[in-house]
Amino acid sequence: QVQLVESGGGSVQAGGSLRLSCAASGYTYSTNCMAWFRQAPGKEREGVAAIDSDGITTHADSVKGRFTISKDNAKNILYLQMNSLKPEDTAMYYCAADSKYCKWRLLQHEYNYWGQGTQVTVSS
Repeated sequence: QVQLVESGGGSVQAGGSLRLSCAASGYTYSTNCMAWFRQAPGKEREGVAAIDSDGITTHADSVKGRFTISKDNAKNILYLQMNSLKPEDTAMYYCAADSKYCKWRLLQHEYNYWGQGTQVTVSS
């Protein structure tokens, strides 16, 4: 089993920045692919970014150039640096992981392990 705990969410004005963290524990060798998802009220959960164990990344078009996913393999911590935040980025952000290699489609059914989420609120 893998346990994922997110932190770093909060409230920020449009144009501001936040950095989310996700600490992985347990069978961390089962985290070949890690990702961030988000879910806004009344909307489906959507993939934001993913990273594999080699550091290769993908980002959703809606966040390209503003968000950056990264990972500290030594500490088993996943990050999401979010810059130039917009009100439409307001959502609960979830960390996800899976033992299989990334398929780069940012689909939630491809991830077995999930955190509890951290709220990000961006005001205009």
